[in-house]
Amino acid sequence: MASLAQFDRKRGADRPGVVGVDEAGRGSLCGPVVAAAVLLDAGFYGERSWLRKVAGAVDSKRLTAERRAELHAAVGELQLAGRLRCAWASASVLEISAHNVLGATRLAMARCVAELAEGQLAPLFAAAGTEGELFGHGDGRTFLVLVDGLPLRPFAWAHEALKGGDGKSLAIALASIVAKVERDRLLVELDARHPEYGFGVHKGYGTPDHIEALRRLGPCPEHRDLFVRRILAGEEQPPEAQDEFSFE
Repeated sequence: MASLAQFDRKRGADRPGVVGVDEAGRGSLCGPVVAAAVLLDAGFYGERSWLRKVAGAVDSKRLTAERRAELHAAVGELQLAGRLRCAWASASVLEISAHNVLGATRLAMARCVAELAEGQLAPLFAAAGTEGELFGHGDGRTFLVLVDGLPLRPFAWAHEALKGGDGKSLAIALASIVAKVERDRLLVELDARHPEYGFGVHKGYGTPDHIEALRRLGPCPEHRDLFVRRILAGEEQPPEAQDEFSFE
């Protein structure tokens, strides 16, 4: 975890802080895609007691469900204490159908960053005008936005994209954990409405049990039409649905 914090400190040198952004559920066959953004100001990285609370944070897929829950709770405690800021947002199945899953992911991520930018932070968090640059490029008084994965285009906020960023940046790792825990919670709620599919177990991913239930029962309204149509037609799952996932 120390190396993840050191990465942020170096990348965000001379900035007031770093915002990490990540998503969960992009490769799922159903339900919303969820994104989270975690803002750590520069002072956070110098407080050992705060860092200890999130010790072990890394890509959420590498953590057990119990450890994710513990770190999610730690983020909530630190937010209540004013030590960091966190926001999460979703994009619905309808939005996934309208914009495809990557476009919906951009929507959810933009909503998170916009929520963080509200209020007292607004003067330091103005929207950037050049796509793909560092957030607030050339102005040391703006936050640096780090997004896991490839550059987002179009996107309302300039950012730096980091492939595998949830294993490099503490801010992204925490966002990864928040997004995963919040989405899993939504899928457990969905399981209560449609228990026959097992959403509470596989969290909507294309496991053999889920695919068998789809073929036997057909899709429910929360299934993603494009993904499911291909499976029911006997085709391979879309590339987005073949991402590495964890539903432990």
